[in-house]
Amino acid sequence: MKIDRKRLAPLGLVLAGVAALAAIVLFIIQREWNVYLQVSLGLLVLGLALFAILDPARVRTALRGRQARYGSNTLVMTIAFLGIVVVIAYLAYQNNHRWDLTEGGQNTLAQETLDTLTALPESVQVKAFYSARLNSETTRSLLDQYKFNGNDRFNYQIIDPVEDPIAAQEAEITQDGTVVLQMGDRQETLTYVTEKELTGALVRLIGDEQAGVYFLTGHGEKDPTGSGDSGYSQLQAALESKNYKINTLNLLATGQIPADARVIVVAGPTKPVTSGEVDKFKEFIANGGALVIMEEPLPVTEFGTETDYLAAWLQESIGIVLGKDIVVDLTSEQPFVAWAFQYGNQPITEKMQGVGVYFPTARSVAAGESSEGYTLTELVLTADQTWAETDLAGLQVQDQQIAPDEGIDLIGSVPLSVAAASSSGLGRLVVFGDSDFAANVNFASLGNGDLLINAIDWAAEQEELINLTPKEAVQRVIIAPQRYTMGLMLFGSVILLPAIVLVAGGVVWFQRRKRG
Repeated sequence: MKIDRKRLAPLGLVLAGVAALAAIVLFIIQREWNVYLQVSLGLLVLGLALFAILDPARVRTALRGRQARYGSNTLVMTIAFLGIVVVIAYLAYQNNHRWDLTEGGQNTLAQETLDTLTALPESVQVKAFYSARLNSETTRSLLDQYKFNGNDRFNYQIIDPVEDPIAAQEAEITQDGTVVLQMGDRQETLTYVTEKELTGALVRLIGDEQAGVYFLTGHGEKDPTGSGDSGYSQLQAALESKNYKINTLNLLATGQIPADARVIVVAGPTKPVTSGEVDKFKEFIANGGALVIMEEPLPVTEFGTETDYLAAWLQESIGIVLGKDIVVDLTSEQPFVAWAFQYGNQPITEKMQGVGVYFPTARSVAAGESSEGYTLTELVLTADQTWAETDLAGLQVQDQQIAPDEGIDLIGSVPLSVAAASSSGLGRLVVFGDSDFAANVNFASLGNGDLLINAIDWAAEQEELINLTPKEAVQRVIIAPQRYTMGLMLFGSVILLPAIVLVAGGVVWFQRRKRG
């Protein structure tokens, strides 16, 4: 039986059409010149060739006949349209940009993370080990954002530890869902992946050895491990995520400052620091160390008539004056809670413009004249409607009307913090007139936590880490509509809209039939 080749010729066109569709879909999804796309294009050419071989007469007629003449315009328009589409696609590919249309910017990395990616000194390779049993889409989406903003210095791959146990063994993976970050010969491992954890790991990779931050104890200071409202556990966690090593220091017991101490934090002592400890601080500063000091107003301490040797040294030698007062802010609902929106020109507050900070029960901290060559900068200042009340005894009188005294109280914008840098380049100090502003109950509010973290970064001479503390994502809860609303939505989408389409179609059909 003789086979009619002309009847088989359309199969070549079908093959070419399917191959063309497959090539378009593969290119849109993969954006790669891989073997699958090449095979699809090869099948497209093969299908057209089979059609021409099996029915050459139809090809000649199509090229010379009336259809060719009339189809030439269509061919030109089609080619022009495809050319425009290709040019637009090329320009879009070369100028890739993303828009985050969510209300809270949920798909946008924090500015701190972008700063970290910009600061990467070399390429970071990330291996995320996720088996088929564990959903990796959230991690993949987050890593994709890091790669997009990483300027070719951040790359990742998802590895199934079941299918590739050798890779998992080499990375010493023991838990599904583990992410390993590698930069040079340094490595960080995460088992819980969020933007905060991932950026913290990058910061640790960037940093050198762990800087030691010691919190002074023995005088009723804030506890860095305390999880209560007055504790500093949130500050400790934020500092550890930035590669700091946190410890406590009881100078009364040890009598010496550890060799690995970079910064000593004095967080709101309720009893005065002794003169012997102040001598140790002087030696520490002279050798290039740093102090971050937070002293509360006298009425909320137990200093009594005891000498405050720390405040005396700060004023006499450094030039930082801790006022014997308490700040009153009439713009606040609570007059002894001081609000600040003005900042000095200093790296600590460089990125805090427009962000407020509040200080419960604060005292003034002003910059005077330094006898040891320190450069002083007033960091944080209150609004003009405030003053530093010096009549501390009068505050204890019940129903006492509080008002500023001209010539006695500091009226107007009151400084609450001062930074001091030695002219020799050795030794830095930051002094605050309050310690509650960075306690757990206030740490996450406005710029409170950032201000103290930035101060510690600057004191430790690690300015590149300032403001790299990632913000927590805003959690939103979708409230399901009521049953009545759900019924209306179901009726409108399933019944009403199709009914409108059917009625409109029936009206059109009836009118055409009536005319025809």
